[in-house]
Amino acid sequence: MPDTTVFELCGATLIKGDRRVLDSLNLTIREGEHTAILGPNGAGKSQLVRLLMHHERPVAEIDVPASVRVLGRDDWNVFELWTQVGFVSADLHRQFVSGNSEGQITGHAAVVSAFLASQGILRYGELTDEMRQKAARALDAAGAAHLASRRLNEMSSGEARRVLLARVLVTSPRVLVLDEPTTGLDMVARHAFMERVRAIAQSKTTLLLITHHVEEIVPEISRVILLRDGRIIHDGPTRAMITADRLSEVFGHPLTVEEAGGGYYLASLGNSNTAGNR
Repeated sequence: MPDTTVFELCGATLIKGDRRVLDSLNLTIREGEHTAILGPNGAGKSQLVRLLMHHERPVAEIDVPASVRVLGRDDWNVFELWTQVGFVSADLHRQFVSGNSEGQITGHAAVVSAFLASQGILRYGELTDEMRQKAARALDAAGAAHLASRRLNEMSSGEARRVLLARVLVTSPRVLVLDEPTTGLDMVARHAFMERVRAIAQSKTTLLLITHHVEEIVPEISRVILLRDGRIIHDGPTRAMITADRLSEVFGHPLTVEEAGGGYYLASLGNSNTAGNR
């Protein structure tokens, strides 16, 4: 695979009010380099996603050049960017259900809306048979073919999240960004969703996972970036990053880590419950 840069941040700072939520981040992620960004709530993970998706622009400071390049460009039209970089989050799920006549659109309509860069309301443009066929294949790939005619507001959270995953897949993006993608899902739905993510990671799509759940770091992820207080604390191969010492430092609490079946499980010292069960 060519050594193509997917994301490149240079001196990226983001200020909200009087707080630096991201502080001079320098980061390069290359195509095929499946990466997780891990950190506690408030670390700046979601703000970093907003920079990467060009919903925010970095602050330009004196003598400190700042740039955010995606697939080699920093001048993306957001709608064009969405065809190259797929995005799934719990917030996107809520937007779909709260809008679109309170979620009264079908799974198939939600998926084909990706071709029109809308959120399910198909007012403009003309859908082709090819678009409909691609939507059907994407629903199948996401394990959601049986949800094509169901309305979003009739689906469980896990079902709706798989439909949104299909919506991302339908445009064959080069990169998939998952921002806390299993928020609101129970353990069974979370496992099913992450198994679909594993299959995507085994394809040609580069995966970027943003999470505070260690157990979501699937075996296909080879790199972990540990973020705290808007700064990169550690960055390296997964096994070297997912250690008790480093996670205790990042989360500000003594933790233990167990590895089993290619996955990781986090626990507080003196507490037998894993983070996935709390």
